[in-house]
Amino acid sequence: MELQLEDAVLIQNYIQGDEKALEVLINRHNQRLTSFIYSKVHNRSVTEDIFQDTFIKVIRTLKRGAYNEEGKFLPWCMRIAHNLVIDHFRRNRKMPRFEGHSDFNIFSVLGDDKLNAEGQLIKSQIDSDVSELIKELPADQQEVINMRMYRDMSFKEIAENTGVSINTALGRMRYALINLRKIIEQNNIVLTN
Repeated sequence: MELQLEDAVLIQNYIQGDEKALEVLINRHNQRLTSFIYSKVHNRSVTEDIFQDTFIKVIRTLKRGAYNEEGKFLPWCMRIAHNLVIDHFRRNRKMPRFEGHSDFNIFSVLGDDKLNAEGQLIKSQIDSDVSELIKELPADQQEVINMRMYRDMSFKEIAENTGVSINTALGRMRYALINLRKIIEQNNIVLTN
């Protein structure tokens, strides 16, 4: 029976010129990484592109000698993939939504479906203002807000989808709300009708 080399050993072998070591690493983590990416983008060809881009970044980092994640190769790859997924959605100017939630927004839970035309207009302006404010946040905070408010995900689901602990997801949400409040105060924005 062939002894399975640890990721760290394979990485060292690859850095020292053993191209086959990288192939073993890619094959070893292919399934988990592909599933992780697909769970976010729900598109096979985008998943393949992001998977390839992830390993291009991995190779560049290894070749530069800048890798120092002791024994945490897969989580490191998942972080790279996760950032590339965020970039993908940013490039396409939209965050993914769950089916059935296409017009869910932060105010629908407060909703007053008897708003008159003027009220409706003001409400949609506020929705739009809030969306713009969210874009001012750091990427990880934007992501948590979008998942929680616009995709109606639980913090457990957010943690699973972003590859972090529930506490980290909660912390990001807390900082996102604090930062939104700061942005609103600094710009003297009034979000009422």
